[in-house]
Amino acid sequence: MPTEWTVRAITRAMLPVLLVLTLVELGSGLVLGSFEAQLFRYPSLLVLVPVTIGTAGNLGSVLAARLSTSFHLGTLSFSPRDDELAGNAVATVALAVTVFPVIGAGAWVATLLVSGDTSLALRMVVLVALSSGISLAVLAVVVTFSATYVAYRFGLDPDDVVIPVVTNVCDVLGVVVLFGVAQVLV
Repeated sequence: MPTEWTVRAITRAMLPVLLVLTLVELGSGLVLGSFEAQLFRYPSLLVLVPVTIGTAGNLGSVLAARLSTSFHLGTLSFSPRDDELAGNAVATVALAVTVFPVIGAGAWVATLLVSGDTSLALRMVVLVALSSGISLAVLAVVVTFSATYVAYRFGLDPDDVVIPVVTNVCDVLGVVVLFGVAQVLV
């Protein structure tokens, strides 16, 4: 796909996407505000918020970059039987399984060192982080595949639109999923 590298073309492609994503981020803030009492009650969860949403966005961004490269190389297939697609999805979830327990433990230790507050046990914080992380990795895979496919169908360069979409949507999903998991487990 030929890409037009002009300010006008980039603005035409990106401005609507960025405006919609701004509204999506406002929704994330509203959800986070409704979660405020629980965050103050359990400071470890408060520490988890930025790390969880950032890591979910990073996992989605890495996957988006891989799909974008495959797209530009002409090797991307949206077939459910595509081993490369499935391998990338499995790798994304496997990364979440390995990194989110470390994030949970790190959040608990950081909270202990800064405030001395261990109102949630280490295993509970790790469980919340791991459960949220796995859920977010699966959602990041779905969002990334969907955004890449939509970009492909509309003739947009995935390099321009997929990563902003994935990171913003993962921000919102990160808050929602972390809140939901905390409501169920804590």
